[in-house]
Amino acid sequence: MTTVNSRTSRATTLDWRDIKVGDEVTPLEMPVTATVIIAGAIASRDFMPVHNDPEFARKQGSPNIFMNILTTNGLCVRFLTDWAGPETMVTKLAIRLGVPAFPNDPLRFTGSVTGKSEGADGEGLVDIAFRGTNSLGDHVSGTATISLLEDRIVA
Repeated sequence: MTTVNSRTSRATTLDWRDIKVGDEVTPLEMPVTATVIIAGAIASRDFMPVHNDPEFARKQGSPNIFMNILTTNGLCVRFLTDWAGPETMVTKLAIRLGVPAFPNDPLRFTGSVTGKSEGADGEGLVDIAFRGTNSLGDHVSGTATISLLEDRIVA
């Protein structure tokens, strides 16, 4: 199994025919820095100070700034597309937030294939259950459906 870290991703898209229910999604460890948290919040136009001002976050009862949900969503999609490849489309994403993600506590994403079906016009659909954990526990858990290009499953 090839390990994908925070700096590499698959160059070609997986072939739907090669994916099996029960397959593990290649784990991905993402560093969580103050820069990642702040940049993610700004990029998603979330200007709540708990995502960019450590003193404000402490006054609210948090030990530090913490990642917002939209950044978490983006990292979930990255985990899926880094595994499946650049032509993958995430067609469904359902997540549940757990513990916060603070700076200097990396997120480790793991998952497995839970289903596989053929959609309209031969579209290859893959269902995945996943989680992103840090030292506090599950930061995010969820399910996703990805779509692989039609020509990936045509004989």
